[in-house]
Amino acid sequence: MLKEFKDFIMTGNVVEFAVAVIMAGAIGAVVTGFVNNIVMPFVGHFSGGMDFADKKYVLDEAIVDATGAVTTPENAIMWGSWINTIINLLIVGLVMFMIVKAYNKMKKPAEDAPAGPTDNELLMEIRDALKK
Repeated sequence: MLKEFKDFIMTGNVVEFAVAVIMAGAIGAVVTGFVNNIVMPFVGHFSGGMDFADKKYVLDEAIVDATGAVTTPENAIMWGSWINTIINLLIVGLVMFMIVKAYNKMKKPAEDAPAGPTDNELLMEIRDALKK
């Protein structure tokens, strides 16, 4: 059973899938950093200095005691963070599209199948077979 498991794990598909998952995680981290540190400042600049990450709709305010310590944190819908996530998704989709497009361009074109007999050659073979 251990040998079968080893054979299964070492097949090309499993190893390729593992590499793809690891690469997707790394690409996701890079794209998230790109969105948060490069794209969103531009979006904020062109939208009048707005930072989407801080945008929220507060359902319940935080409760603070007399010493200033928060006893109950606020309950809020973080819609700005959601907008950042949507932008992140669009950029990840664009990056993945470009990677797949480049991969497809780099792939060798499939070699043409060997040419079979032409229609005339097939008809001549049939004729010869009928003559016999």
